[in-house]
Amino acid sequence: MARLGKPQRHSMRTDFGTSSRALAVSQEATKLSLAFARPPLPSSEDCRKLCESIQNAVLAEVSAYYWLPKDQGITLRKMVRDTIVDVVEGMAQLAEVIVRARPQCISHEYLISTGSIWETCDQVSHLPKDNKAAALLMLASYLRVVKDALEEMEQAQGDSGDPYSDILEDDELGSRGNRDTYWSEEDQQLLAPCVGLMKASKACLKKVRSSVETHGKTVVADQIAQLDDIVDISNEISPSCILLETMSGFSCLEGIEAGDERKRPEYLSPICYLLVDELALSMYPPLNRMAVRLNAAKLASVLKKVLEITKASHVCPHEEENWIQFLSSAIDHNMNKIKNLTQGEL
Repeated sequence: MARLGKPQRHSMRTDFGTSSRALAVSQEATKLSLAFARPPLPSSEDCRKLCESIQNAVLAEVSAYYWLPKDQGITLRKMVRDTIVDVVEGMAQLAEVIVRARPQCISHEYLISTGSIWETCDQVSHLPKDNKAAALLMLASYLRVVKDALEEMEQAQGDSGDPYSDILEDDELGSRGNRDTYWSEEDQQLLAPCVGLMKASKACLKKVRSSVETHGKTVVADQIAQLDDIVDISNEISPSCILLETMSGFSCLEGIEAGDERKRPEYLSPICYLLVDELALSMYPPLNRMAVRLNAAKLASVLKKVLEITKASHVCPHEEENWIQFLSSAIDHNMNKIKNLTQGEL
């Protein structure tokens, strides 16, 4: 148990050298591109010096990640890490393109790789400055994905019970005689509370993000950790980025946080599946009612956990807890309807 005492206050530096080091990487990418863009080709000694200069710039950028204190928050460190990985992978890709290309032959891929490094290095200067800003960005990305899934399902429902109308033409299936591609009246009754649950997901993320924006703080360690917990559980509603472990020869970030489970949340898994999408996919015909029930139950459980963790954190003052109860009731209401409509499947 942690010893009680005066809370440790955190002073967040707005830049741990990432911006200036990213600029150096961008400049090295430009030098590399120009060196092989026109004759004569650089000599072996020039290539050695160029590679050494690139390596130093890349390693300096990577070191900026290690200088970011762990107590500044998992969410912030993840975003810094992912951006730096993109910089490293971009440089590796450019080097690979140059090796494959014919001398003095500037291909479209060559230009794209160089421009990609410039763009990624520029993104480094726009990294969030603290864990609250990082949490807001992550929650906003989750919310966008849920909005897209909801809009897609509402559009499909608006197509006269035919979600495949824009994909399958009548002449492809003999006047669409297969009713498995349509929703029945019973199916549409079940869809209503499912869409209601998806709307509750959207409202939940929107309200949680608003609370973090209004009340979120990064003054003491507990506040920073609570923001991480909110982002972590919300990630189960929406997907994180796919993490590719292949870095084309650059392995300088390999093993970050190894052995520290608290520092390795779900964003380090290959893919975090989207619960809202799982529910939405199971809602398309031919509708499997038991699958819909199970996916809805999983989503409802995570949503209740999001509300529980948010309520227990500093971003939800006691006097503002009413929205927690309202959304919790909405989740229960829709889930109970889904259970009633699928009772015969048990």
